[in-house]
Amino acid sequence: MKIVPFDVENWMNEREMSARWNIGETCVDSLTLDELLALSGDAEAALARLRGMKLTYGHIAGVPRLRELLAQSYEDLPAGNVLTTSGAISANFLAEYTLVEPGDLVVCVEPTYQQLFSVPESFGAGVRLLTLRPENAFLPDVDELRGLADGRAKLIVINNPNNPTGALIDREHLEAIVEVARECDAYLLADEVYRGLEHEPGTQVPSVVDLYEKGVSTGSMSKLYSLAGLRLGWIAGPADVIADCEQHRHYTTISCGMIDEQLAIIALEASERLLERNLAILRGNAARLADWMATEPRLDYVPPRAGTTAFLHYDYDVPSVRFADELFELNGTFLVPGGAFGWEQWLRVGFTPAPDVLAAGLAGISEYLRTLEA
Repeated sequence: MKIVPFDVENWMNEREMSARWNIGETCVDSLTLDELLALSGDAEAALARLRGMKLTYGHIAGVPRLRELLAQSYEDLPAGNVLTTSGAISANFLAEYTLVEPGDLVVCVEPTYQQLFSVPESFGAGVRLLTLRPENAFLPDVDELRGLADGRAKLIVINNPNNPTGALIDREHLEAIVEVARECDAYLLADEVYRGLEHEPGTQVPSVVDLYEKGVSTGSMSKLYSLAGLRLGWIAGPADVIADCEQHRHYTTISCGMIDEQLAIIALEASERLLERNLAILRGNAARLADWMATEPRLDYVPPRAGTTAFLHYDYDVPSVRFADELFELNGTFLVPGGAFGWEQWLRVGFTPAPDVLAAGLAGISEYLRTLEA
């Protein structure tokens, strides 16, 4: 099977671990193991339970308690309609591996995480891209979507909240997208790994699983819960889809790690405290980013409404890869060039590391901009 290079992941892998100021990462400031165990209320007892575990394959579809907790993030979903996976990247792959066949028509938004459209293309599907435009606040144009779906799409793929733009599709807009999917009898796959990270207090957006009988949601412990190191995600959706995904998963990962699942349970059982911490970091850093943007007149953006990333446009005659490379060489500031998404003169900033790291990274960008102006 031929695949195209995964530009964002290649960029991250080459530079991320040697960065001085990492503002390319997309997770809310990651937890240490000690911090996670402390959320249990009795770290020593939690650690003792882990030490006593026999390291078998465990529950193939996921620990029942974990599936129950994950199902609670949806409006009315049985725990059996959730399947755990090795991160959201595995969830997205498995969903498309299950739903897409050669010759199918798939419509996917862009810019977004490249996996979402490159995987179905590699399976032999015909993929049509729906471009999200800044003048529309990076929201999908429903009429354009309807034209691309052409009454025969097998799968429509969205990313809500969106990476890299931070755009948030609200309920009314989601319902219009659902109507297009229903007209085609298409599945609607939503990568929802940033769901729950809304910037405005009180803002809540439903999952496609809550709105559509053929809606499929993927999620992760990485972004919202600051636990990318667990490599734990999930698929939620109709019972028949979950059953098919489980059959397909027998050929890939079989099950997730038992320790990963137990650690995820600790985080989810303490989700109220963990989300209080993460939303404080998210909203404080979003304000810091906005203040800094006001000091750089040759940068502009559509302020993100949710998630951990912002897509910045710059008014300098420099290709984005060169921009990011020279910035990294100058002061160790790491971000992702828009070229990794197919968008030139744009940059993706992950603005939810520790606040001091964000401040230093933004200062690093300003230092580089002064060299361009000189």
